Amino acid sequence: MTTDQTVILAVLAGTILLFLWGRWRHDMVAVASLLVCVLAGLVPASEAFSGFGHPAVITVACVLVLSWGLQTTGAVDALVQRAVPANLGPTLTIVALTALGAALSAFMNNVGAMALLMPVAIQIAGKHDLTPGKVLMPLSFGTILGGMTTLIGTPPNLIVSAFREDTGMGSFGMFDFTPVGVAVAGAGVLFVAALGWRLVPTREQKGAASFDTGTYLTEARVTENGKAAGKTVREAEQILEEFDAQIVGLVRNEFRLSAPSPWRRLAPGDIVVIEAEPETLASVLSTLGLRLEEAVPPSPIREEEGQRDPGENDRDTSDGTQDGTQDGTHGGSQDSTQDGTRVPTQDAEAPTSGDTGGSKERGREEVVLQELVIMPTSGLIGRSAAGVRIRSRYGLNLLAISRQGRRTIRRLRSTSIRPGDVLLMQGGVEAIAGFAVEFGCVPLAVRGIHIPDTRKAIAATVVMAGAIAGAAFGLLPAAVSFAAGVLMFMVLRVVPLRKVYEAVDWPVIVLLAALIPVATATATTGAADLLARSLLDTIAQGQPVIALVLILVVTMTLSDFMNNAATAAVMCPIAIGAAAQLGTAADPFLMAVAIGASCAFLTPIGHQNNTLILGPGGFRFGDYWRLGLPTEIIAVAVSVPLLLVVWPL
Repeated sequence: MTTDQTVILAVLAGTILLFLWGRWRHDMVAVASLLVCVLAGLVPASEAFSGFGHPAVITVACVLVLSWGLQTTGAVDALVQRAVPANLGPTLTIVALTALGAALSAFMNNVGAMALLMPVAIQIAGKHDLTPGKVLMPLSFGTILGGMTTLIGTPPNLIVSAFREDTGMGSFGMFDFTPVGVAVAGAGVLFVAALGWRLVPTREQKGAASFDTGTYLTEARVTENGKAAGKTVREAEQILEEFDAQIVGLVRNEFRLSAPSPWRRLAPGDIVVIEAEPETLASVLSTLGLRLEEAVPPSPIREEEGQRDPGENDRDTSDGTQDGTQDGTHGGSQDSTQDGTRVPTQDAEAPTSGDTGGSKERGREEVVLQELVIMPTSGLIGRSAAGVRIRSRYGLNLLAISRQGRRTIRRLRSTSIRPGDVLLMQGGVEAIAGFAVEFGCVPLAVRGIHIPDTRKAIAATVVMAGAIAGAAFGLLPAAVSFAAGVLMFMVLRVVPLRKVYEAVDWPVIVLLAALIPVATATATTGAADLLARSLLDTIAQGQPVIALVLILVVTMTLSDFMNNAATAAVMCPIAIGAAAQLGTAADPFLMAVAIGASCAFLTPIGHQNNTLILGPGGFRFGDYWRLGLPTEIIAVAVSVPLLLVVWPL
C-alpha cells in the first residue's frame, strides 16, 4: 500500500466516522475532507473546487428550484385530490397517498414531495382515527423509494451517472434506472402501505400543536369554470369535509347570508366564506376551483382621504350579530345578519393620488404570504382593512383572518380586528415588514402556506415537462436542460427571483461539490481498487453475484447512517474498482450503489424525509427499523435478480 493510498483511505474512514458522529454538518465534513486532500497533495489545488461546476451538482441545484416551483404554485394540488379519493378505507387511502408520493418523487425532489404531502397525511390520519406516524412513515418511505426510478429522482442517481460518465462509458439516461427502480419501488410501496404501516409503533404526535393558529376565515369567489359552480352548498361542503373545512357564509348580489341554505346552488360570481386550516387552504381552493376574493384586482372606486373607519362603529356582538351601525365606507351600506341585509361587494381600496407608497416600486417587489399576530397594543384594534386602507396605502392584501373560538359574520375587509387575531397577509416583503412595525404586529415564522395560481401552475408544469423531455430524449445534457427550465421559471416569474437561490439546499450542493474531487482521488491513487480487491478476496472470493450483493448491502448500511449523496460518492469508486477486478461490466455495480443509497429506512438520520417525520410522528430513534428492516430485505430480494437480468454481469 502506497503512502497516497494510506492517506486517502484514512481520509475516507475519518469522513465516514464524522458523518456517523453527526456533531458537524455534512457539508462541513465534506469541505474538511477536501482540504485535507489538497494539503496532502492528493487533489491539485487548481482542481479543488472543480466539483462546483460538475454537471451532477448543477443538475441537483436546478431540480431543487424546479421542484420548489411545482410545490408553491399548486401545480400538483389537483393531482393530489384525484389520486387520493376521500371515500376509501385507511389501507387503500395510505396505499393511494404513498403511491402518489412515489410517483411525484420520480420527477421532483423527494423532500419537496414529502413536504407537499405531509399535511394531507396528517389529515388522513385524523380522519381514520390513526396516529400521524401510521401514515407519515409509509409516505416517507414511499417518497424515498420513488426517487430511485429516474435519473433526476434523487441526487445519488445523478452522482452514479456522473461517475459512469467519468469512466468514459457515458452517463445514464433519464429512464435507465426505471426497469429495476420501478420494480423495487413498487414492491416496497405495496408492502409499507398495504401491510407494513401496521408495524409502525403507535406514538402520540409531538410538537404539532405548538404552532396552531386555529382555522382561518377567508373569502373566495366561485369561478365560471370552477368545480363549485352549479353545486349546492351541501355538495360543496361534502367535498370540503376531507380538509375539515366548511362554508360559513355566502355573498350574492351584494347580499350576505351567514347561514346559507344547504340546498342553495352556487353560481359564478358568488363569494363563499370558508373556514379552513391554513395548511389546507390551497387544497380547498384548488379542489373547488375558487379564487381568493382579495386576489381580484380592486375596484376603480376611489377612497377619500377623510373616510371614516367602518370598524369604529360596526361591532360584532357575542352572538354573532351586529348593531347595524352605518358603514362609512360606502355611505351607509351595511353587512347583513341572517336575514340577508345588503353589503358592499367592493371596499374600494384602489390606489389614490395620495398613495405615497409608490405602486411602481411595489410592483417590482417580491410578493409573499406572511401571518401577523395582533398584539393588545396594536394600532389595528377596532379598525378594519378597508378603514386602514391596507391595499391602497400599503399595497397589501388581507387574505384571511384567524380568530380563535369565534366566527365573524362581517365581510373580511370590513371586519373589526381584535387582539389575538392572526391575519394572513399577501404583499411585498418590505411592505409587510413596515406595516407590522407601524401597527405593532408580530410576524409568525414562515410555514408552508401557499395560494394556488393557475397560470403559474400551468407554466411550471409545461416548463418541467419540457426540461424532462429535453434530458430524456438526449436533446440536451441533463444539466443544460434543467438549467434552461430554471431560466424559464425566472423569465415567466413562476419563482420570484430572490427565491431561486433560497430554493437550493446549499449544504447538499457543497457536500456534493466537495466530495467529488475526494472520490476522484480515491480512484486515481488506486485506493478504490485496493479496497475492492480486499472485499472480493475476503468475502466474495471472486464470485460476481456475491460481490454485487455485498456492494448493495454495504451501500444500504452506510446510507442508513450518513447522507445518501455522500454514500453514493464514496461507494461509486469502490463499485467501479470491484467490477474491474472481476472483469465484469460496471453498470450492475453502479446500479446497486444507486439502489442501496436510496434505501435508508433504519434510522431517522439516513434521509431528510425520515428526519421530517420524527417530530410530527412522535417517533424515537429506534422506531424506524421495525418497518425499515423488512423494507430493505424486500429491496435486496427484488433488486438483485433484476439487476442480473437488466444489467448482465
